[in-house]
Amino acid sequence: MEDITLHKDNGNPTTAIPNRFIDEYMTDANGEFVKIYLYLLRCMNSPGCSFSISRTADKFDHTEKDIRRALTYWEKMNLLRLEYNEDKSISGIYFLDAGGASAKDDAVPLKKAEFVVPPMSQKEYPKAFSSADACTSNRMAAAKEKTAYTPGELAALKEKEEVRELLFVAESYLARPLSSTDIQSLLYWYDGLGLSVDLIVYLMEYCIAGGHSSLHYMEKVALNWKEARIETVEQAKRSINTHSQLHYAVMKAFGIHGRSLIPAETAYIEKWSKELGFGQDMITEACSRTILTIHQPNFEYADRILLNWKKQNIHTAADIRKADESFQAARTAEKTAKNAAARTAAANRFNSFPQRTYNLDQLEAELLNTAR
Repeated sequence: MEDITLHKDNGNPTTAIPNRFIDEYMTDANGEFVKIYLYLLRCMNSPGCSFSISRTADKFDHTEKDIRRALTYWEKMNLLRLEYNEDKSISGIYFLDAGGASAKDDAVPLKKAEFVVPPMSQKEYPKAFSSADACTSNRMAAAKEKTAYTPGELAALKEKEEVRELLFVAESYLARPLSSTDIQSLLYWYDGLGLSVDLIVYLMEYCIAGGHSSLHYMEKVALNWKEARIETVEQAKRSINTHSQLHYAVMKAFGIHGRSLIPAETAYIEKWSKELGFGQDMITEACSRTILTIHQPNFEYADRILLNWKKQNIHTAADIRKADESFQAARTAEKTAKNAAARTAAANRFNSFPQRTYNLDQLEAELLNTAR
């Protein structure tokens, strides 16, 4: 096959990428990690460009945990050095030399990045995201940290018949040859997360049927199942059914049609059902009351209702009725007291009006004199 000539339009702005990164680092790295590194380079070479974890997560449709994981990976590879604030949030990023020093050698620091990763504040993302991020940390505590398998470890795992079967099925489902990154991900689900081959195969079937063929998306589902302690296909099916029913019920209560829920909205639902422990009837009641009060779907408003119910130990429809009756009784008593106070004040104003005194004998005499 003849060589293909490459051409370049010099009029377009470019970002310089070290050849060593392409030759030695990129081939073994997770594809999503490569995207984040290239985006960092793009920001580094753009005067005035700012970078934040939350905006980058939105840009690539990742979680903030995913972005931090990518940054940590490149730090382990000695291509970045991260700086942290006292609250352990990332405050700065140094690019280290990938052009001459080996990853095992002492890396040479380059000029500090002219963009700063600001500490994340509550204004940048809702509390529900903080809760979801904490859940990610908790679920990873029970699993092995995701690291690249060595050639020896890969060979040992591939000696297992069920692993070979898993790779064969995955290649069939994805309708393409598996890349080294694909194999690393699949083996992480199997070995790191401890999911069975049957469960991984069902996970792939479920995601592909829903239009999600990305292994990155599938890994998020795998992490969720690990957190929920789902170990069998039957448990996964029950979880999916319950999950879908709750999401549909919330969308119906809010009157949401023609679109899917965004991650921020699903994070609220997860918080209400898992963290606060409310059932579907209580959650949909809070959504309905939100519509009746402010006449539009608002997850934050519904969240305040449910948090208030949690504080008042309200967990059932009967509890809501009792609370409503107590509230109405209190309002009626308050209104009655105000009306009584108003009547008393009016009466006091009438009685305090200075009364006139008359001398009837003098008035009669004056009347007779006038008649003459």
